[in-house]
Amino acid sequence: MKRSVRFRLNGKPVALDTDDDRHLLWVLRTDLDLTGTKYGCGEGVCGACTVAVDGVAVRSCQTPLAAVEGKNVVTIEGIEHDGHLHPLQQAFIDHGGFQCGYCTSGMLMNAWAFLQKQPHPSRDAIVQEMDGNLCRCGAHQRIIAAIQEASVKGGAR
Repeated sequence: MKRSVRFRLNGKPVALDTDDDRHLLWVLRTDLDLTGTKYGCGEGVCGACTVAVDGVAVRSCQTPLAAVEGKNVVTIEGIEHDGHLHPLQQAFIDHGGFQCGYCTSGMLMNAWAFLQKQPHPSRDAIVQEMDGNLCRCGAHQRIIAAIQEASVKGGAR
């Protein structure tokens, strides 16, 4: 059903007149030109499309637009602050957590949401949390190290 859907996106109000059954991923990428969120498997399994909705990591390829009405959506474009990388983004760079880069935004958003609720997790907790995000390049160890470093340096801000 086409109607007006309102939510906050990266701290700013958004109102769209569109079909509320459309998936959030495609609204972000095509209507709002935020292409940092990637299409991976299209089934909510790989995690490439992860964004945060009210602080919870969700798979945007499976999230209907109607589900975010009145909520706060944060994408990879929204975690930097005043032109400075988020500590988590910087840690990914410092540890070589970017390989091909395709899974990276989803990895970052999953880790960002996790650090919001658990700012200083154990390595085992990080591994368990990130288990649902796939990286075909095999950068998992570097990604885990980056998340550990970011948790020490304020990755929950």
